[in-house]
Amino acid sequence: MTDPGTGPLLVGNCSGFYGDRLSAMREMLEGSVGGRPLDVLTGDYLAELTMLILGKDTLKDPSLGYARTFVRQAEDCLGLALERGVRIVANAGGLNPAGLARRLREVAAGLGLDVAVAHVEGDDLRPVAAEHGWAGALTANAYLGGFGIAAALRGGADVVVTGRVTDASLVVGPAVAHFGWTPECYDELAGAVVAGHVLECGTQATGGNFSGFLGLARAGALSRPLGFPVAELAADGSSVITRADGAGGAVTVDTVTAQLVYEVQSTHYLGPDVTTELDSVRLEQVGPDRVAVTGVRGTAPPERLKVCLNELGGWRNTVEFVLTGLEVEEKERWLRDQLGPALTAASVSWTRGSFPAEDAATEEGASCLLRCTVMDPSPDPCGKAFTGPAVELALASYPGFTMTGPPAAPTPYGVYRAAFVDRGALTHTVVHADGRREVVPDPETFGEVPPDAGRRPSPYPAPADSLNRRLPLGTFVHARSGDKGGDANLGLWVAHEGPGHPEKYDARVTWLAKLITPKKIRELVPEAADLEIDVYVLPNLGAVNVVLRGLLGAGVAASTRFDPQAKGLGEWVRSRMVHIQEGLL
Repeated sequence: MTDPGTGPLLVGNCSGFYGDRLSAMREMLEGSVGGRPLDVLTGDYLAELTMLILGKDTLKDPSLGYARTFVRQAEDCLGLALERGVRIVANAGGLNPAGLARRLREVAAGLGLDVAVAHVEGDDLRPVAAEHGWAGALTANAYLGGFGIAAALRGGADVVVTGRVTDASLVVGPAVAHFGWTPECYDELAGAVVAGHVLECGTQATGGNFSGFLGLARAGALSRPLGFPVAELAADGSSVITRADGAGGAVTVDTVTAQLVYEVQSTHYLGPDVTTELDSVRLEQVGPDRVAVTGVRGTAPPERLKVCLNELGGWRNTVEFVLTGLEVEEKERWLRDQLGPALTAASVSWTRGSFPAEDAATEEGASCLLRCTVMDPSPDPCGKAFTGPAVELALASYPGFTMTGPPAAPTPYGVYRAAFVDRGALTHTVVHADGRREVVPDPETFGEVPPDAGRRPSPYPAPADSLNRRLPLGTFVHARSGDKGGDANLGLWVAHEGPGHPEKYDARVTWLAKLITPKKIRELVPEAADLEIDVYVLPNLGAVNVVLRGLLGAGVAASTRFDPQAKGLGEWVRSRMVHIQEGLL
């Protein structure tokens, strides 16, 4: 990638999170698309929670802070990657990309391989955290873009590891290196961002976590392990999303839409290299397991960079009680009256599952769970001071008293929050394989982004009153949900396959855009009744994107919610009953 090219760039993914399928790197390196091997293999190992995990690792051993599973994969696959001519780009460096690069060189030397390993740094702001008002932060990492990765590839790197870059930058960087794009190629960069966003979560783009999985199963697409996605990128920024020959899963307009609406917060997708207009994206099925992504528009990026902050929030512990049979509410009340006064933690929360079924045929079916979670700056109120009084009630409380497991020791939890810094607060730097350091210049930016940037009202009038059948929202609507710090993201879109398609598709899209308003979301998700809710319409995708602000509290590591990452939120909302016009069915 030392000289710009014009032919398509084949980029695959082998990891969507720290803990993903270890064998995927080898599978992708051995695979091909139409008989052609990959040009670049990417791996996304970082999330907000992962940065907290890596931060805790560095407290035990400062030489750590990177994704150790990536090293295991490299030990197995570096030789194969060199043989096949595939460059590897991964953000597995986490808090210590230099340390990971050194470790990879050791691995390569042990294997007798000559591998050029470069790394990208500059995102780690821990040394200056106090200057920005983040004193005590365990992690403080700015989201960098793809131009550092591009410089490393142009410099001859076989492997590029980074710290906290945006997930999509893993694809943007190779595309910049291959096509020779400049920072002002906004539409091209935005197209690569969309391709990168589709690839970043691995098999979520090929049928994983997909609400239409039954249709894929009936088509035989789930009979083998899901394959990881591949993007064929063109010089104009357009792409075709596909998968390796013979891999499991499927690539359809719906599976790609599922990933496009995942964990985004408006129609403006802000990145360090470009602002991507998500409402410009067009998808088209152009062949089996081939979805074309076209029409993507981009504008200048914002002048400030987002920062992922993780702080140690304190200690937490949980016990789960089983309530069985009759008088469930009375049993719960008595237990809470007994245990509550003995608890000294700063925060005590109780949650109970649904009431058991009447005349259940199994004991489990006749039971529900009551969960008590405590949190405190000190471990003591979450340890024996909590579990002791709970255990002591074993013979002195409600009939059928039992727990799902023995009480455990308290564990530390972290608090995530986002911050922003001027680009001048950091130096985006590439350290090439030969040790040479190269500073990546900042692009032109458009200035500060208002908090509601990208919020678009529905282009359709308010819903009519002539809805006359009460059915689950998921009758013809797909969903995908997730977390962004303390906010929950919920993407809803009309299925592209099924009865009535395509004749009724446009009418269904109009109906969905009318239906989903902040008021309706508060009805469907009662726990969001007092929250700020934003709804963004994406007509080209037949979708709406919903952001429920604050639903997850201080983020996944500190949330006491039943589903702390909102992964099941979409499936719950799909199961909720709504009124649907007969003509749409």
